[in-house]
Amino acid sequence: MIDKRVRSLAEAVAGIRDGAVVLCGGFGASGQPDHLIHALIEQGAKDLVIVSNNAGAGHTGLAALLDAGRVRKVICSYPRSAGSVVFERLWAAGKVELELVPQGTLSERMRAAGAGLGGFYTPAGAGTKLAEGKEQRVIDGRLYVFEKPLKGDVALIRAERADRWGNLVYRKAARNFNPVMAMAADLTVVEVKETVGLGALDPEAIVTPGIFVDRVVEVGDPL
Repeated sequence: MIDKRVRSLAEAVAGIRDGAVVLCGGFGASGQPDHLIHALIEQGAKDLVIVSNNAGAGHTGLAALLDAGRVRKVICSYPRSAGSVVFERLWAAGKVELELVPQGTLSERMRAAGAGLGGFYTPAGAGTKLAEGKEQRVIDGRLYVFEKPLKGDVALIRAERADRWGNLVYRKAARNFNPVMAMAADLTVVEVKETVGLGALDPEAIVTPGIFVDRVVEVGDPL
């Protein structure tokens, strides 16, 4: 019987190794898997590479993971969003690395990883410092930069509901990066508000099929 539900947050993040590339869903606080991130702090993995839309805000979620000294590098689009005090302090002290990626490119790099593609050309960032060291070429008179896939060892994401097979639906804007991240990692771990029985999810509303999900833990509302 396929059942991807796990009994605890500790079980959900078990086995995440030091140095792992961790894809963290969310757009600001919307859809961010804060329960899983705090469980990862308790789990103890360190030297992590975090891929996210931003670099955390306040002192919870990604900011707490950074503050705990567990992150070696952040790959994101908005490192200085409102309230990103922890990242700014660590960056100023030279304690964390940063790779800036345009938001659409960030999403497409993960989609390419999930689709098994070798990369793609985009005009975003071409001819700028973001393109330094990357292949560039002119296509139909326009300069493009070649971007490689961005794959995760682990994806930590949040959905609204799941069944025991791991089929997921999201709540409004919480959908953001979560679906593409679920496809781009070797291990996808999901926190959900609630789990439901098989057949309770409208097949037409399922955004992430269970084939992309490995573990599901029910946590209730966001932190």
